[in-house]
Amino acid sequence: MNNVKTAALLGFLGALFVGVGYLLNGPRGGLLALGFAGIFNFGIYFFSDRIALRSARAKPIDPNELPNVYSIVSSLAQREQMPMPAIYLIDSPQPNAFATGRSPKKAAVAVTTGIVELLDYRELEGVLAHELAHVKNRDVLIATIAATMAAALAFLARMALWSSIGGRRNSNALVGIVGLVAMILAPIAAAVIQMAISRNREFEADRDGARVTGSPLALASALRKISVGTATLPMDVNPAISQLFIADPLKAFGSKGRQSRTRKMFSTHPPVEERIERLEKMAYGIS
Repeated sequence: MNNVKTAALLGFLGALFVGVGYLLNGPRGGLLALGFAGIFNFGIYFFSDRIALRSARAKPIDPNELPNVYSIVSSLAQREQMPMPAIYLIDSPQPNAFATGRSPKKAAVAVTTGIVELLDYRELEGVLAHELAHVKNRDVLIATIAATMAAALAFLARMALWSSIGGRRNSNALVGIVGLVAMILAPIAAAVIQMAISRNREFEADRDGARVTGSPLALASALRKISVGTATLPMDVNPAISQLFIADPLKAFGSKGRQSRTRKMFSTHPPVEERIERLEKMAYGIS
């Protein structure tokens, strides 16, 4: 069901993108929107992993530096018949981790010093299985496409607005109004869709990671500890890559307590309570 939701949301995001282009400048605008999407996605496809790792200040390490992480990832990769990803370390006390790479052959897994120190072996295995599930499902590519299309949509709307303002035709007044509405509403709608895709992929990675290890409760326990750590230990991370992490790395900078419905719509991650509940039901065979 999560995969179906993701496909539907991506389809709707693409239709919204082309639709705004068509609305602003007819068929030519629709083609222009497709061209922008193609250019943006081409660049991000090849460079997203390096951008993410550099933004997180992640450093490559060898097997001797983190033997536990290497042995777990190696075992999981063999089990899933995947190439061994590169391992990176982020010097931060906040417990967190993320995976990046456009395909399993180009994948990298980054962990913080905080998560290695905090979790026991089974919990760390659950987290790393979650991250490898993202790689196997190509979630990084899906998230990148969604984020890039949302950014390109905002750029397209702004460009159309300023183009209409600079024009001399009387009809441009109406086009300008349409452009203004599109500039405000379309990027917001795209952001909501992008966040929904991110949350769906987190649920799917939880499920697949727990299936691989056979221990949903270990991942649930890890998520409890990570939730406390991300809420109390801030980490300076570029917001553009925050959705890659297993838990929101910017949580310590936000408001405490339960999220409102509006905040949930713009959240990159599902509520940790809901993730834990799903894992517990999976462990007990309820769902």
